[in-house]
Amino acid sequence: MEEVYKRSIELHEKMQGKIEMTNKIAVDNTDTLSLVYSPGVAQPCLEIEKDPERAYDMTMKGNTIAVVTNGTAVLGLGDIGPLASLPVMEGKAMLFKKFAGINAVPICIDSNNTRHIIETITRIAPAFGGINLEDIKAPESFEIEEKLQDLGIPVFHDDQHGTAIVTLAALVNACKVLGKELSEMKVVVNGAGAAGIAIAKLLRCFNIDSDLCKPVKQLIVCDSKGAIHRFRHDLNKAKTELLKYSNFQDVKGDIHDVIKDADVFVGVSKGNLLTKDDIKNMAPSPVIFAMANPTPEILPEDAFEAGASIVGTGRSDYPNQINNVLAFPGIFKGALLARAETISTEMKLAAAYAIASSVENPTREMVIPSALDTSLAEIVAKAVEQAVYHEREMEKKMATT
Repeated sequence: MEEVYKRSIELHEKMQGKIEMTNKIAVDNTDTLSLVYSPGVAQPCLEIEKDPERAYDMTMKGNTIAVVTNGTAVLGLGDIGPLASLPVMEGKAMLFKKFAGINAVPICIDSNNTRHIIETITRIAPAFGGINLEDIKAPESFEIEEKLQDLGIPVFHDDQHGTAIVTLAALVNACKVLGKELSEMKVVVNGAGAAGIAIAKLLRCFNIDSDLCKPVKQLIVCDSKGAIHRFRHDLNKAKTELLKYSNFQDVKGDIHDVIKDADVFVGVSKGNLLTKDDIKNMAPSPVIFAMANPTPEILPEDAFEAGASIVGTGRSDYPNQINNVLAFPGIFKGALLARAETISTEMKLAAAYAIASSVENPTREMVIPSALDTSLAEIVAKAVEQAVYHEREMEKKMATT
């Protein structure tokens, strides 16, 4: 790992950043200059003034995303601030371009005030076709995303929903390999931040009305103090909301107690949390998604030795990397193609099942596609685009009845 860190520093210093702006047209004569700037550019401006939708056809808006952060919850690093988070946002922008052909611009906001962040995003929104919220700590991230849903363009907090979508896809295929149903599964999620709560909602289909939705049988979420249950008096609003669809038996105890007899462990917390004995105490042939980075909650070799059947992590040096890059490029591409105004739950489910179905014959070593699969974004985009059109048709039918 030290070698990787050293080489990464050398690469970043050499390149002085990982992305750049390029021109689509060579401005090398006065005729071209008159088209791209004065006087010709006046006419596209007037066209957009008359019909704002034309901005999608004649400007970068139709294929450009803002990647927005304040650097308060950078994966594995925590609250490092907006400037220090810029290398991560540049990397995110690279992935948008690499896998979906979407332009992405890092926007690092120097504020921890949710109102300021909401106002800033609202003011810059006209230039973009969508907003990808990134590495903003909970519960502020929930409020920011919620308040921006009427912006007229998709706003998607990837740490929440991207992680949840890819986790669901991996679990769908894990069930296929094991010959089980989602409805049979007892799931324990460790980590009650943005990702953990979104995973819990999607796995339990909370407030979701869709034919694609198949809730797991039982779900318990743990935070650093143990199981979240109704007798705790230290829960914030987001954690209290969890109790509407999880831990109906009010199971108490720390993660080592709660994990007993569970079929699935999903970790979005901290490294080296679980022991081999914890795995042995789970139900037979358990599924372990230990996604803490760079150190998983338990190393795959230890989990397998203790009896795990399928193991996934957030790392690229192990099989079954549960990586958000499998979701967000295709989701935004589909949303942009359909000119969706939001990312709905139906679109998220469509993305999850598209990711799962892209693995034709799932195995224990492959319940999720490779993070470098360049064909996946197109598959996800088509599924998401169709979900948008289906929702619009359903809305039309409801309006006429």
